Amino acid sequence: MQGTQQFRHLVAKSWDLGIFTQLARDYGELRAPIVPIKGDDVNLLGDHFHPILALLAPVWWVWPSGEALLWTQALLLGVSALPLTRLAIDRLGPALGSLAGGAYVFSFGLQAAASVQFHEIAFAVPLLALSLTALLRGRVLPAILWAAPLVLVKEDLGLTVAVLGVVIALRHRAHRAEGIGLAGWGAGWFLLSTFVILPLLNTAGQYDYTDNLGSPLEVLWPPAKWILVLMLLLAAGVIGARSPLILLLLPTLAWRFAGTVDFYWSWGWHYDALLMPIVLAAMLDALGDRRTGRATAWARRDAPIPVARIRVTAVAASAAVTLMLGGAMPVLDVVRPDQWEPTWRAEPAASALEAVPDGDVLAVDITLMAHAVPDHDVQWIHGPNQRVPDCVLSDDYAFSWADGPPEDIADWAQQTWGTDFETVHEEGGFRVACRP
Repeated sequence: MQGTQQFRHLVAKSWDLGIFTQLARDYGELRAPIVPIKGDDVNLLGDHFHPILALLAPVWWVWPSGEALLWTQALLLGVSALPLTRLAIDRLGPALGSLAGGAYVFSFGLQAAASVQFHEIAFAVPLLALSLTALLRGRVLPAILWAAPLVLVKEDLGLTVAVLGVVIALRHRAHRAEGIGLAGWGAGWFLLSTFVILPLLNTAGQYDYTDNLGSPLEVLWPPAKWILVLMLLLAAGVIGARSPLILLLLPTLAWRFAGTVDFYWSWGWHYDALLMPIVLAAMLDALGDRRTGRATAWARRDAPIPVARIRVTAVAASAAVTLMLGGAMPVLDVVRPDQWEPTWRAEPAASALEAVPDGDVLAVDITLMAHAVPDHDVQWIHGPNQRVPDCVLSDDYAFSWADGPPEDIADWAQQTWGTDFETVHEEGGFRVACRP
């Protein structure tokens, strides 16, 4: 529902929804994911390795809209809560288990992912949740089968799969060979996708994100990185750090902390969504199972603190990190009546899109990028494209105009592409200029 609010209120946190909408359209039309929003002839499989997104094709057939991707992501994130919450209830009891599941559903990682709209990581969250749930239920082979497709979601997840394979090999001796096999599968796909497939499909013949790596000293700075670590430990009930499953955090945190991009370690983006199933599973692993009386090393019979109290404290810590966000929770927009009021810009936006003939090459800024994809050949208005667009659609309120919008969009387009444009529509801050 929050996605619907954003889409209909013309909220665009970045160009990602437009990019993935264009990818879904390509897959839906049984084409390679060539995404002009990123640049001419850019194959999105050369940006990140996410062939699992081909599963969006049926979604596009049923509902050819960027809004469909937002609902798909919401469904995937919601599905991930089912196995983990059931496991929590089985292990901790109905009240405590439901509280742990609620802390997961409203966790900062899942909320932020929903708020910044669609990313491929949405497919990884339920896969990892199902895998870790199966593993904690003692079903090792299903755990391996659920984890294996993670390598098709994003290139770095091969390392997460490899770590999981090592954990299985060390903890489940009867399945040591399978664990080693899973570790090899994950590591192999990481190397193949990062150093072979991505450079092969990339227009520049390289892996684009190595330029984002900083020096070894920068891995430990700034302090915001350690705030994120503290938030994750709290989400794991602190005691989750005693579970070997917590090691699955390391691959994702390693590349994020090694990067020089500030929002890699900020909680406000989608990067923490994958970590939420890990911290909950680690907490449940460390807390043991009330039904069998099995606890872990921290809970000897002569332990000074009762096991029940430790479990309550751990779940309370996990819930606290969610509650600390308070009014900043994006999901609260769903219960705010004013967020359901239609925006005054909806009609001008629709009129601006109608002013562009279907099928035209359209250069557009971020506000209406995803909305324009179904009916137009879209590229970013500030992109590196060499193609001269048929029309240009600008939004005076878009944040992409850092120095303010131009006074005359037709004149700006003429100077940018060296050909004549004339303004054909202007309303509500939206302006359309087309070639005569």
